[in-house]
Amino acid sequence: MNVKSFYIVLIAVLSIHPIFSQEKDELKVTTEEVAVKKKGRKVHPYEPLAPARAAFYSAVLPGLGQAYTKKYWKIPIVYAALGTGIYLYIQNNKSYNRVRDIYKRRLAGFTDDEFYAPTNANGDPRISNDQLIDFQKRFRRQKELSLLLTVGGYLLNIVDANVTAHLMQYNVTEDLSFKPKINFNELDTQLNYGVSLNYSF
Repeated sequence: MNVKSFYIVLIAVLSIHPIFSQEKDELKVTTEEVAVKKKGRKVHPYEPLAPARAAFYSAVLPGLGQAYTKKYWKIPIVYAALGTGIYLYIQNNKSYNRVRDIYKRRLAGFTDDEFYAPTNANGDPRISNDQLIDFQKRFRRQKELSLLLTVGGYLLNIVDANVTAHLMQYNVTEDLSFKPKINFNELDTQLNYGVSLNYSF
């Protein structure tokens, strides 16, 4: 009986010892973003949030995502596209408001607008009321289209930053490649055509 209790105490002590030792010895694992040099070039670590960060930056300020991905040459293109859309919207809005005001004045009985100058003996205006309505429709359609193009350019700016950040992390190496190959056969001086598959660790 005494031997049995000795073995039970021994097993209990041996099983408790690893539990206490695990509490004392904590394993701390830290990761560092280190650029690894592989065959003469740097391979940066994968950052899963980089595309989302680039898209967010471009949403906050157009062109900032392109600066984040170091594609600085795209920033003037982004601002040229957005600026053109905004400029066209403003011009079409001014033209629409001008023609609409002239049409309202004509309905009120005024004939002193720039488009009323008579062209024949009947005294008909150079541009009729129906033509003014058509002008309003055309300017409103162009105004809406320019607004749509501006919003499209803004969204394209965000998508471009996101896709560029994704592609920057895509590892394009010669470690795994599939390409055509031409060998010169020295025995019969003929060209041999084939395909080579390269895989290196």
